[in-house]
Formats: sequence, structure tokens, C-alpha cells
Amino acid sequence: MTTSPSFADLTTIGVGGRIARFEQPTSRVGIIEAVEDADGKGVPLCVIGGGSNMLVADADFDGIVVRDARQEIVVLDEAAPVEGGDTTVHISADAGTNWDDLVAFSIQIGLEGIEGLSGIPGTVGASVVQNIGAYGQEVATSVFAVEVWDRESKVVRTLSSEDMGFGYRTSALKRSMYASAGNVAGQRNPFFPTPRYVVLSVSFALRHSDTGVVAFDQLARALRVDIGERVSTQLLRDQVLAVRAAKGMLEDPHRYRKQWMQSMRRSENIAQALSALERFTASASGSDSWDRNRCSCGSFFMNPVLSQTQATLLPLEAPRFPAKLRDGSAGVKTSAAWLIDHAGFRKGFALHEGARASLSTVHTLALTNRGDASCSQILDLAVAVRDGVESKFGVRLVPEPVLVGGIAI
Repeated sequence: MTTSPSFADLTTIGVGGRIARFEQPTSRVGIIEAVEDADGKGVPLCVIGGGSNMLVADADFDGIVVRDARQEIVVLDEAAPVEGGDTTVHISADAGTNWDDLVAFSIQIGLEGIEGLSGIPGTVGASVVQNIGAYGQEVATSVFAVEVWDRESKVVRTLSSEDMGFGYRTSALKRSMYASAGNVAGQRNPFFPTPRYVVLSVSFALRHSDTGVVAFDQLARALRVDIGERVSTQLLRDQVLAVRAAKGMLEDPHRYRKQWMQSMRRSENIAQALSALERFTASASGSDSWDRNRCSCGSFFMNPVLSQTQATLLPLEAPRFPAKLRDGSAGVKTSAAWLIDHAGFRKGFALHEGARASLSTVHTLALTNRGDASCSQILDLAVAVRDGVESKFGVRLVPEPVLVGGIAI
């Protein structure tokens, strides 16, 4: 009987080799001990969440993979807010908590602040490493503190939101995996593919309110309101899920019924969560191709942040949004999906007919596994897209997923 899964069993794109040793600790001490065991033996360590933001090599992983099985959510502020006073409420969640379970819980108890991040696959721990964001929100704006195990100093630390060094799809934790702190896709350091700081729990500062701000144009149009208006947080969540479904950006809910994924949703929430996800995906399409569109890492490339000089070289019709460069100066963010599409890589693009890897048929930013694709086939497609965009626009796209197992593009 198989005692360890492969990365193909654990990742949303369904790619990756067999794992030598797989552990799912159920206590805080157990997480630390598992990490220390790997570090003490000098073997590769991969702390994995939902497996949605990683692409892993086809070769076997000769190391230890640790997945936090803890899923407790605690409301830290018991007193109801005084009318007209501070409405902040702090909640804490174990790193292994399913992210969307946390979003649903916060809305259920009447809190706003993370409803725009509905439907993002993964765990609470991974959310702060990546600084997930969507539809006008980033997790950074709601994080109060992060409890971590420091693999170098071998102590538990509590990092403030400021300590986390959040940036666009990055954090101090993510940067700690790489030799150059400013290059999140550069040379790896000895901690890779896990940060120096392993997340144990995260506390969030949310607000008492059953309404939230519509902060994204696409949501405003769908809801027929103006940007900045307030609507029900549950309505916002439902609309975000519907939009993500239409883009093929909701993970396959059936994966949580498989052997190695059953423990990844809180038992009291799993039936309700699966029903909701299935409802929104079914409303978009019931075809097999839709299922395959969900076999991805999500957005494979980050939206480029350019200097103002670089941005002047883009076509006039290219999307432009205010952004900050690494040095804090003003920059311009453009759309990776727009660049890919206008470089000639349309929805469903594949390197050849019958290829097992292709762009999603509903969104150019997702590279999908059409059935038993290998990591090398996904990488070949990624390189073709990256090089094509660079040739057309002079912009080099950077992958968003963590690339594990000695692979790179």
C-alpha cells in the first residue's frame, strides 16, 4: 500500500514526482519537530499548503514534505464593539486552515475585510507568504501578526504586519527562500523551497460589518453599482466566486474527496463548501474542458510592474495601473494576461495539437494540465509564452508559482 503521495496528488495542477516522506502534524509542537527533523538531517524540506501555487519537477522528491493539519479559528475579541467606537475584531487561524473556510467564517460572524479574497485555493499560512490578492483586496491589509518558527535561530517569533515586508505577491517570508532578497525568482538559498520562517498561525484585524466596499471595476459592473459603494459581504463573496468560476479560476472541489486531500477542509464545513463551489462552477459550464481548466496553478505569471520609462514603450491600449517599484518610487503595473493575448497566445493555445498542456480555454493567464501532463510539458509551454511576450513587448514575465525540484524558466 502506498504510504506517501506524489506532488501530483497534492497540487491543483496535478503535476510532480513521488514524495519520500510525507507528514501531517496535528499540533504546533509537531510542526516544529517535523521541520527540525528535516533541517537536522540536512534533507530538503517542503512545507506545503493547498498546493495551488507551486509547480514541481517530475523526478521524485528525496526529502520531507510537511502539511499542517491544524485548522482552528479563534475569535480573540469577545466583547461586542461599542456603537460609534472601534469596530476592529481580531481573529486567529492555524496555518493549516483552508483559506476559503476562513473567509466564509468571517462573513458568517459579521466581519468584513477579506471577502474579496473568496475562492482563492490554499491555506492561511500560504496566504501571507504569497500576499494573495484579488478584486481590490490583499491579505496584507488585514494581517495583524504572524507567528512563525525561525529555522535559522530555532525560536518562535511573532512578526508584525510591518515586519512581513509585504509587496505585490511577495513578503519577507517568500524572499527568505532566495539568495537575493530583492529577487523572488532568482537563486535559491539553503532554505528553499520553504521560507526560513515557517508560519504557525496568523491573526487578522477585521471589522464588524455585514457590508463591504466594492473596490474592483469588474465586480461593480456585475453588481450594477459604482466603485466605492457598500454591499452585503455575502453578496460580494457570491459575486467573486461567480467571476472566478467564469475565468476558470476556481479549483476543482472534487479534489477534497481524494485520499490525500480529505483532511484539508474543516469537517464541519466541507459539505457546505463543496456544494457552494460546485454551484458556481456548474453555473459557468458543465463540460469536461471546464474541469481541465481548473487543473492549474492559478495565474502562472505575475502582472509586470514597470518603471514609467518602460511603460511608455507599451502600446497605448495596454492596461496601466499605479504601482510602486521595489525602491518605493512610482511605477506602472500592466496586465500579464493582456500581454500574453496580444503576443498571439490565445485562450486554449498549445504547442501542438493534442498537447497535454495548454493555456486555459477561458483565461490566458492559466497554464493547464489537460490530462497527465508532465512538469516538463508545462515548462515548455511557459517558456514559449514568456519568450513570445518578451519578443513582442520587451517585457519578461516572471512566474508566480514556486518552482520546486531544480526546475526554472
